[in-house]
Amino acid sequence: MSTDTAPAWSFRHHWMSQAATHAMMRPDKPALRHLGETTTWAQLSRRSLQLAAALADRGVAAGDRVAMLTLNHPWFVESVFAANSLGAMAVPLSFRLAPLELDHILADCTPSAIVVDAHLLPLLQAAPNATSIGTVVVIGDSGEAEAEAEAEAEAEAEGRTAYEEFLSAHEPMELPDISEESTALIMYTSGTTGRPKGVMLSHRNMQVQAITCIRAMEMFDDSDVGFLTAPFFHIAGLGSIVANFLVGSTVVIHPLGAFDPRAVLDAYEREAATIVFNVPQQWDLICAQPDIDKRDLKLRIISWGAAPASDATLRAMGEKFPAALNVAVFGQTETSPITCVLRGEDALRKLGSVGRPIPGIQYRIVDADMHDVAVGEVGEIVYRGPTVTQGYWRKPQETARPSTEGGSTPVTWSSGTTRVSSGWSTARRT
Repeated sequence: MSTDTAPAWSFRHHWMSQAATHAMMRPDKPALRHLGETTTWAQLSRRSLQLAAALADRGVAAGDRVAMLTLNHPWFVESVFAANSLGAMAVPLSFRLAPLELDHILADCTPSAIVVDAHLLPLLQAAPNATSIGTVVVIGDSGEAEAEAEAEAEAEAEGRTAYEEFLSAHEPMELPDISEESTALIMYTSGTTGRPKGVMLSHRNMQVQAITCIRAMEMFDDSDVGFLTAPFFHIAGLGSIVANFLVGSTVVIHPLGAFDPRAVLDAYEREAATIVFNVPQQWDLICAQPDIDKRDLKLRIISWGAAPASDATLRAMGEKFPAALNVAVFGQTETSPITCVLRGEDALRKLGSVGRPIPGIQYRIVDADMHDVAVGEVGEIVYRGPTVTQGYWRKPQETARPSTEGGSTPVTWSSGTTRVSSGWSTARRT
């Protein structure tokens, strides 16, 4: 094959090029499933590039920010891929924020466009800085009772446009050459420092995260079915399914809302889910379901994190899913996020441990002065490596300086263009 005619994107390694490759090699295979509806790889790639063309027509360009204020659904993934296809940064926003909290983030990231669920428009409109966003793309029907002509006039005046109309009015653009070192995401996290800071994660960061998941979850082919319950505005959302984009396997996006263990088990069974993640409290509820032993479940990886699991939780998981590999993951937004993995065979033996550091990162356990602590002493875990954030958006001082606050604030370990090593968490070195 002559390389002089191959498109530049085919030499890249990020989720847009992966979607385009799967669209060519397995076009009809389901990429995403949501409420029983399927988006194939061909549809995901085409629709993302249509949306990218539509955003470009509105002036969105490389280096801009495109925000998403949505629940969990395929349109979120399309929006991220579309923004990144222009070299723009995707900024997932939490719909659980108060208007003033949302307003602070909008003022900080200054998005040129935002994709928003119709029922979340009141939250967006309550944030004063939303008026400076040039393009507002609305998913779904707002359900307002006003006359159609008046609603259209108001929407046009506010720069609003309906998602499907916006997308379908454009042919898909050709995917340009986007560097893996460019920023893919700005994920806002506060840690212990008050107001949220925007963590910049590159395509390289997310691809190393994908490789980490592939190794930890033993995802060797595209036959797995991932199942997402974590919200997309949290790094656990995209971070838990990025490997599916690389491998080409299917992701089931479960609707957000109050956690219903019976509904989740119904969906596991209906969708033949094989890889799932829940926090320990959710696993407690799932394992307590009286009919769980009668279910026809295909789970082969049961993963957990975000909080410690008790020995009772771990034993219940082992009893209810004896054939599944139990995997605990630990990390921070600043590290894409996984830094340590605890396998099921060690979970009870090393109860309370965060597991072993993943291959490819360097780590130390240090005291407040960044000196290594002795074996058996308590210290802070610090990291450096390819999972580490590019820094905090528009906060060079916070990016560069060592922190004395603990929590998820980064510390400086080494010199160089990337001076942030990672968030830290207190742990005992054993």
